[in-house]
Amino acid sequence: MQALRQSGLDAQRQVGLSGAQLFVLHQLDGQPPLSVNQLAERTLTHQSSVSVVVQRLADQGLVQKLKSPRDGRQVALTLTPKARALLRRAPDPVQKRLFSALDRLSPARRRSLAHALTALVAELGVSGAPRMFFEDDRHV
Repeated sequence: MQALRQSGLDAQRQVGLSGAQLFVLHQLDGQPPLSVNQLAERTLTHQSSVSVVVQRLADQGLVQKLKSPRDGRQVALTLTPKARALLRRAPDPVQKRLFSALDRLSPARRRSLAHALTALVAELGVSGAPRMFFEDDRHV
């Protein structure tokens, strides 16, 4: 939790974005345009949570919303040149390191961790859609 909090503060100080916003930009970088649902899958969050972050990034001119070439009713998300320039000077989000560390765990250890975290969440009584790490209404 300390690393996530510090990473968010570093991102805010260095590039003026929350850790969640920076993570979303990293997930869009180098990808073909993604739908909001695809981006939610990549960030392991709920579509409604990632939509809020995407809208904030679009309002800042960092994410462009295009009509999907496959389905004109869907939105395809892509980075703007401004976002690509920002990413060149931005720190790596801690979420990227977290996902890499989880990938290095054996399948058995990941299952064990998942069971333990599921039990912890149940004991805490936490419910609702998963939100982006440390993304709240105070971040623009």
